[in-house]
Amino acid sequence: MKKLFTVVVLLLTNFIFAQEETQEKLKNFTFSGSVDTYYRANLTAPNDENQIAPSTSFADKSGFSLGMANIISKYEKGKVGAVADLAFGPRAIQASFIDSTFVNQLYVYYNISETVKLTAGKFNTYLGYELISPVGNFNYSTSYLFTNGPFNHTGLKADFSLSEKTNLLIGVFNQTDVNLYNPNGSYALGGQLNYDKHFFNVLYDKAGLGLEMDYTGGFNPTELFFIGVNGAYADNEGEGFYGGALYPQYTLNDNFTLGLRGEYFARHSDLTEDDPNVIAITLTGSYTVEDLTIKPEFRLDNGSEEIFIKTNLEPTKTLGSFLIAAIYKF
Repeated sequence: MKKLFTVVVLLLTNFIFAQEETQEKLKNFTFSGSVDTYYRANLTAPNDENQIAPSTSFADKSGFSLGMANIISKYEKGKVGAVADLAFGPRAIQASFIDSTFVNQLYVYYNISETVKLTAGKFNTYLGYELISPVGNFNYSTSYLFTNGPFNHTGLKADFSLSEKTNLLIGVFNQTDVNLYNPNGSYALGGQLNYDKHFFNVLYDKAGLGLEMDYTGGFNPTELFFIGVNGAYADNEGEGFYGGALYPQYTLNDNFTLGLRGEYFARHSDLTEDDPNVIAITLTGSYTVEDLTIKPEFRLDNGSEEIFIKTNLEPTKTLGSFLIAAIYKF
């Protein structure tokens, strides 16, 4: 009887310790994500098998379509941690550049001190105003600057907190959007200086984009009015792009914000005199109900050349389109 009692006590003790250890681990674990879907239609062009759309990333299918399901898990204990950010769906396929594994981000980090952090693995780019996840963007469709810049980096970066308002990032990566391995021994170097939420970014990637520099930031003229700004220039041996975008947004009430993206984008080449360009105006409403956001959006793209098609199948410089997206975050 005493032996049985002893065994029961040991089992209960081990169970209690295991429960306490599990609860402690759960305190260090966070889980979040999002799901999005949309309906899109051309207003000035056919909605058929040609799938006519602006040459920007994502939100480019006619009719009802899917964005992506995003699942982000993070574990941190002491000074170290890891993030596994998985994404599934058409948006994830376009952004991942890893065949069908859909790893949006996968990295480990080490907080060396309160002011220095090292991160190694695959992470979304620090350049540009917009993000892969629609949760982080005001407009659902994306800009030409975002589309033509990098999406991801795989490598090592260091973040330095220089003061309360100033941060510095430096890193070395595989060439842009090469995520599983380095195929030719060429590496990219990058940096970012952040002062009071004004970001000055640079990336040198000889095997990919070449040299890209950009600025992202924003201003609040009033409590209800915000203006985001993005400007970029990229060049690789005489070929590249440049442009700028403004993102004015006005909050009408606690649930609804109206925003505009006005963008100018151009490609440049030493081989041509004229730089083909496009001006895109996107008007987006953002209506939030708890964790669900509904975004109706009208977009007008106007090119310097006839890069689109009219409803009568004749070439044209202009494309008008409409979409409405639903984004749920958890």
